[in-house]
Amino acid sequence: MKKSFIILLHVGYWILYLLLILLFILFIQAATIKNGSPDLLRIMGVLSPFTIIPGLIGFYTFYGLLFDRYLSRKRIIMLCLVGLLTVLAAGLIGFAGLNIRTKGAIAMNNGFKDISLMVCFMSILALIHGITALVMKGFINWYGDIKIKAALQQKNLETELALIKSQFNPHFLFNSINNIEVLIEKDAPSASAYLNKLSDIMRFMLYETKAEKIPLQTELTYINKYIDLQKIRSANHNFVQYSTEGNPGLWTIAPMLFIPFIENAFKYSINKKADHTIVVMIKTTAEKLEFYCENQFNENQLIHENACGLGNELIQKRLNLLYPGKHILSIEKNNNVYKVNLSIYAHEN
Repeated sequence: MKKSFIILLHVGYWILYLLLILLFILFIQAATIKNGSPDLLRIMGVLSPFTIIPGLIGFYTFYGLLFDRYLSRKRIIMLCLVGLLTVLAAGLIGFAGLNIRTKGAIAMNNGFKDISLMVCFMSILALIHGITALVMKGFINWYGDIKIKAALQQKNLETELALIKSQFNPHFLFNSINNIEVLIEKDAPSASAYLNKLSDIMRFMLYETKAEKIPLQTELTYINKYIDLQKIRSANHNFVQYSTEGNPGLWTIAPMLFIPFIENAFKYSINKKADHTIVVMIKTTAEKLEFYCENQFNENQLIHENACGLGNELIQKRLNLLYPGKHILSIEKNNNVYKVNLSIYAHEN
């Protein structure tokens, strides 16, 4: 929801409230004053602390503090306790304002019982405004969630198309098939195993990627098979160092979250005859999921955004929608080494 609309919503709410007070004052004066022009400014000046101050305190305390800190986190007991203290404080502040406005006449001319009733009335007024604020903030957040989900759905569609283009590019498929075909003559059982891995990769891309979240272990299995197929193209299988650490069963993630970075590492890496040209590490804890990928590259051949691949800008937008406030993505290029660090947290930082 646009900020301008939210401001108009607040302004409209208080205008309606002031109109309600004005109607109330007109009703009182019509019943008590039969002659002469009513002094509305004087009456509103006296009643404003009684009606407006508790309302403002209750509304914006509930709106700006209690909703985010307690209601959104479903801490209902704390919401009730802090809310009760807030409305009582608003009632006391409202009475103090009214007493100052009347130069102490209210406190001097009324007993404890009457003062308590006034404070109670103003506290109830603050509570009504506070509940209204919770409803308004809930509506704004609900509408915002709808917009975010719609944007996420659209971004996922764009991502899915980009991923399909990236994964099913002819070079990867044809190279894998050709390598397997060559391997059939030398080692038929190994060729059959690689063919099954290629089939599993295609099945994963066609079906598993449609889910919003998948087990991390499923993603790791896909990555492992993808790397195995890439290793066929080089006699030196040690040019890739792939390792995992921790318990992947603790996490579910958006599908194909890491593979675009790994694809780019293979696509732009050079000197596959050397060891550890590409390094991929994934580490999991209960609170944090870390992904690290680096590869050596030729600066003159590096293409930042490729029409057949998934660009960093699109990846960053997808992460912002999927893990707002819960991820850190760092990409560095130094001395012909391309490094990607992605950390995803279980809770918002």
